[in-house]
Amino acid sequence: MSVQASPQVAVTTPLAEQVPAVPETGHPRRWGVMAVLGAVASMAQLDFFVVNVALDGIGQSFPGVRVASVSWVLSAYAIAFAAVLVPAGRIADHWGRRKVLLSGVGVFTVASAVAAAAPSLGVLVAARAVQAVGAAMIVPTSLGLLYPSFPQRQHTLVVGLWAGVGAVAASAGPPVGGLLVTLDWRWIFVINVPIGIATVVAGALLLPEVRQRRGARLPDAASVLALPLAVSLLVLATVEGPGWGWTDARTLALFAAAAVAGAVTVERTLRAKAPVIERQLFTSRPFTAATVALFLFFVGFAIVLLSTALFMQEVWHFSPLRAGVSIAPAPLASIAFAMYAGPIQRRFGRTAPAVTGTLMMALAAVYWAAAVHATPDYWSGMFPGLILVGLAGGLAQAPMFAAAGTLAPERATTGSAVLNMSRQIGSAVGVAVLVALTPQATITGFDYAWSVQAGAGLAAGTALLALRPRRTP
Repeated sequence: MSVQASPQVAVTTPLAEQVPAVPETGHPRRWGVMAVLGAVASMAQLDFFVVNVALDGIGQSFPGVRVASVSWVLSAYAIAFAAVLVPAGRIADHWGRRKVLLSGVGVFTVASAVAAAAPSLGVLVAARAVQAVGAAMIVPTSLGLLYPSFPQRQHTLVVGLWAGVGAVAASAGPPVGGLLVTLDWRWIFVINVPIGIATVVAGALLLPEVRQRRGARLPDAASVLALPLAVSLLVLATVEGPGWGWTDARTLALFAAAAVAGAVTVERTLRAKAPVIERQLFTSRPFTAATVALFLFFVGFAIVLLSTALFMQEVWHFSPLRAGVSIAPAPLASIAFAMYAGPIQRRFGRTAPAVTGTLMMALAAVYWAAAVHATPDYWSGMFPGLILVGLAGGLAQAPMFAAAGTLAPERATTGSAVLNMSRQIGSAVGVAVLVALTPQATITGFDYAWSVQAGAGLAAGTALLALRPRRTP
């Protein structure tokens, strides 16, 4: 049995019992729903950055492979995740968000098991790509299930918690990876298996089903194909550009093909009756601002997460474990602010905390460029910047992701997917910039990368201010 949550969305429980659609009460098991959705979203986010500190160990396990080949363990995940996010979100709205999310957890878990047992680098890279498809099915649908489960008055609180958990998971990637790699890099993937199984069981019992009304139009086929093609080609060109050269014919051809596919996507968005990205999403100024700002913010944030781990290992010669533990203050600081995302937004609004966070990330980069040198000096050099970065993640990410809440309920999943796609493309660009600027892991190269980080933070804050909602007279 189902009841109408809105003119466009039907909500049913796994046991076909009625769920109140009125936002006065929310789902009777809403905090259990929150726990499940937070767990699966953090699992998907963690796996992008957790592998960073394990690349050396992976390379040693497969003798004879080139460093560039090992980097595909990261690149395959980035490309597949970014490409599949929006189509997965639209499919989830049509076929059922709970169904797609639990299927995504299953895909992610099986792929993790294959990655853990991979006998060759090729199998590992393929498993990572499949893992990313599962993650892309999880992340937008988790937010799309969150909104109907809570009353309207609690949306800021729970989206802040959801985004905060994701911020902490991304920041915790290097520390967790550093701990697990001391056992064996394969444990990075093994640990996902019991978590995935437990999540499928809990999700089957707790999560409601949310889908568009029967007879809703399927997404336009041309835009469903053009968007992931545009995103994957763009990310592939960005990833390979530092190695091939930015003026290499292959790089230019990929960017040109991405531009053509992107143009087709835009054309279908403007003209198709049911495009994969609906133009109505961008009538919301907060959503548009968040989409642009997330891309810019994560260009810098990806530089943060990878440069700190690389610098401490390559320049200061820290072990992976020591580097991972040394980065831990950043996610701890993020947790402190993410827990209070709701009250902070109620007191200061959405824009002010987000802009403050982006500026803190820029300030951290300026501090590192001035204070971090070749001689190890963690407490006065790296540590203060890590605290600033942790505060940046805790303050900025929650309000930017909460912009999906400004959309109509039936567009929450697609909106979340667009925001996550923007973040993922930004992360790929940030990693590519860092790789291009630090080929020999020199102090000068890291200073250049931190300059880009500072610029990305300032640009993200500017976008948030420029596109903030107009005041009504």
